[in-house]
Amino acid sequence: MLFGKITGTVVSTMKDKKLEGLRFLLVQVVDPDGKLMPQYVVAADSVGAGIDETVLFATGSSARQTEKTDNKPVDAVIMAIVDTWDVNGKTIYDKSKSDLITV
Repeated sequence: MLFGKITGTVVSTMKDKKLEGLRFLLVQVVDPDGKLMPQYVVAADSVGAGIDETVLFATGSSARQTEKTDNKPVDAVIMAIVDTWDVNGKTIYDKSKSDLITV
């Protein structure tokens, strides 16, 4: 699993039948220290995430393990919305403060 921040949406009206009903979001990768990285991935949303939320996402064959993506041709899925995360006793992210905390 990887940390990411939702930075946008992807709309596709024409897609494979197996992808119908899935919502796609643009996720910017976040390192474990809370730093936004210059990497992005388009991921299927299985949890109802929104813009600017911090999420956990998976790529590869693991992306097809959620209820919404089971047996579908996806390579990335958002499977959790992060409430908080700490590293070595220091809070890196707290959703109630609605942003990454700089370290």
